[in-house]
Amino acid sequence: MNKKKLSESDIKAKFITPAIIASGWDEQTQLGREIFFTDGRIYVKGRLATRGKRKFADYILFYKPNVPIAVIEAKDNKHSVKGGIQQALGYANTLDIPFVFSSNGDGFYFHDKTIISGSIEKELTLDDFPSPEFLWEKYKKYKGIESPEASEVITQDFFQDSSGRSPRYYQQNAVNRTIEAVVKNQDKILLVMATGTGKTYTAFQIIYRLWKSGAKKRILFLADRTALIDQTARGDFRHFKDAMTIIKHKNIDTAYNVYLALYQGLSDSQGADAYKQFSPDFFDLVIIDECHRGSAREDSAWREILKYFGSATHIGMTATPKETDKVSNIEYFGEPIYTYSLKQGIADGFLAPYKVIKVTLDIDAEGWRPPTGYLDKDGNLVEDRIYNRTDFDRNIVVEERRKIVAAKITEFLKGYDRFAKSIVFCVDIEHAEGMRTALANANSDLVAQNSKYVMQITGDNQEGKRELDNFINPIEKYPVIATTSKLMTTGVDAQTCKLIVLDSNIGSMTEFKQIIGRGTRINEENGKTYFTIIDFRNVTNLFADPDFDGDPVMIKQVDEDDDLSGAEEESSDGIITDDLDGTEVEFPDEPDYPIIEGGGEIVVALRTKVRVDGVQVQVVNERIQYLGTDGKIITESLKDYTKKNVTAKYQTLDDFLNRWSESDKKKAIIDELEDQGVFFESLKEQVGKDYDPFDLICHIAFEAKPLTRGERANKVKKRNYFTKYGEKAQAVISSLLDKYTDDGLITIESTEVLKLDPLNKLGTAVELINAFGGKPEYLKALKELENELYDTTG
Repeated sequence: MNKKKLSESDIKAKFITPAIIASGWDEQTQLGREIFFTDGRIYVKGRLATRGKRKFADYILFYKPNVPIAVIEAKDNKHSVKGGIQQALGYANTLDIPFVFSSNGDGFYFHDKTIISGSIEKELTLDDFPSPEFLWEKYKKYKGIESPEASEVITQDFFQDSSGRSPRYYQQNAVNRTIEAVVKNQDKILLVMATGTGKTYTAFQIIYRLWKSGAKKRILFLADRTALIDQTARGDFRHFKDAMTIIKHKNIDTAYNVYLALYQGLSDSQGADAYKQFSPDFFDLVIIDECHRGSAREDSAWREILKYFGSATHIGMTATPKETDKVSNIEYFGEPIYTYSLKQGIADGFLAPYKVIKVTLDIDAEGWRPPTGYLDKDGNLVEDRIYNRTDFDRNIVVEERRKIVAAKITEFLKGYDRFAKSIVFCVDIEHAEGMRTALANANSDLVAQNSKYVMQITGDNQEGKRELDNFINPIEKYPVIATTSKLMTTGVDAQTCKLIVLDSNIGSMTEFKQIIGRGTRINEENGKTYFTIIDFRNVTNLFADPDFDGDPVMIKQVDEDDDLSGAEEESSDGIITDDLDGTEVEFPDEPDYPIIEGGGEIVVALRTKVRVDGVQVQVVNERIQYLGTDGKIITESLKDYTKKNVTAKYQTLDDFLNRWSESDKKKAIIDELEDQGVFFESLKEQVGKDYDPFDLICHIAFEAKPLTRGERANKVKKRNYFTKYGEKAQAVISSLLDKYTDDGLITIESTEVLKLDPLNKLGTAVELINAFGGKPEYLKALKELENELYDTTG
């Protein structure tokens, strides 16, 4: 047998798989073949989106179904035995796997990440592949989990319901690392996972495995929003059934294993703390959801709950670790044991990519100064100073500005989808109320059909809050547009949100990340694969901040003498520092306004705003920005970005023309360029919709004169080269040229085009192919047609 002539599939079937099984690995429970572990990055093409290739490993070996310990990359025998080792190492790093192998059927090349010093790579024969027990012993020693008790916890299976859902690779990594830390008696653990990546599901699997294995018997899950608790109980945690309860009142029943609670429900400002009805050692595990908010504050009443249950293991989960000069999660929890970022989630295809439309208004860019003697709507003199972007809607309301913002939002939706779920983030509740009015007037036709087309969803508005569930429910049509300020920044699982509007001055990276997270969930069943951000306030400049998607860095330095009592919290964290007297008040719903505490009651101090109208407001700049393949927003022009990406691969026009001419399938080149960040659909909108990808590349990257598809097709028809074919074949070629003019090259490259109008009127696909003498001759004629279309000699 000549191995060199065998395909990779044959090499796996005849040599690699038998060698693995012969060493003791169970084919049914331990040997995973061609396991896909990403969904494939989503690429936005104009209004459409397509997925890139999914990543898969040829083999993943599991000691138990929840413990992957080895990855193997297979190659055909034309490669060396170590030909796949770098690829396998990349997969192993992603999948958190320590034992890495490559094979071409002659043997195995073994990279052992558990070896700290000495030779970490060696070649093995086919007969020397390690047994499960051998690798498992090395794995336990490497992880520091050698005791029988630790092994029992580590090998506890994941929960799997009737749907067969199982954790994604990063969720599996997060759960496994957490359980390893627990069995090694680490008392504080931090997980950082981007919004939309399934933190609650991850928490559920952590609790389930620790509970079922007996490592933890009573668990408290803490959150700071009622919506989060309700979503959790109705969602993944429902599988705990009778073992779970929600603490909603002061009378505590201690008969359950899993407790869900609001911080605010366990403590109050009057000292009647419900959590003290439990003994301090009642819980042996406390999970803190969204721990970047109030729980991060060292002097917070919420932190007192954690101190009270200090003997329990504390696990913090967050998308946005809180790191300021006053507040630090890392100081409390330690460095994250696992981080899964927004950038990685988009690259893997688990999170939706985005594009940004930056709209600049003249009064925002230049400021607005009232003319001498200018009166507000109440007839009062407007203070003579320059009002800028940070003033608008906070200190001064310019009615025309709100109208033009509403008009731009409506213009976008009319050109995209008027029923695309949209969230408009405003400065405060009054601004959200005003924008609801402006949007209702701008969309009066649809509001007349259903008044819930636009709704204000804020903490003070009961009607709006009641519609929150309908807004996030993919099945419900209304509300379509939600205006809000703080209520919807977190805890809103808006799977079908396709538009986020930023008309608030957001300086907090924590809040910005949470807001962007409202759009990152994917719901392909309902057509949600990407989202758009319309930015009126230059907020998206925060994308350029290294902290946006970087690893959290501890910047708080704590000394024993530090006085943190005056630490100021951002309003998005559920705490307000009153502008008047500095009083801090716990406010669980939506703190959009100053709050004063006195006489045992909370008083809302409404901010006085100057209101003016008759101000001319214009859009001075509007620019679309896209997400590049490196996960960063493209700040240069789309044409410059395209030229840079194309010339990085093809240095000259001749390089590109030669590659184009030699390729049997032009689609492969187009797909390759799209993977590198060439946005053909968007380029068509700028250059012209009638241009083929070939002409867009030649024109933008190499400044060649472009021809429309129609012009190219007419030039071919004038040459009349296809008279050498029979009458029916000539009719086919003529129709292909017409189809090329209408739909482009990719359409005619597929034989499926023969089933489409107008070609299907000439006969069946088989008849049309036979008109050329068979499929090889048809494909040859198609290749010749393409050469004629892209002939650059005349």
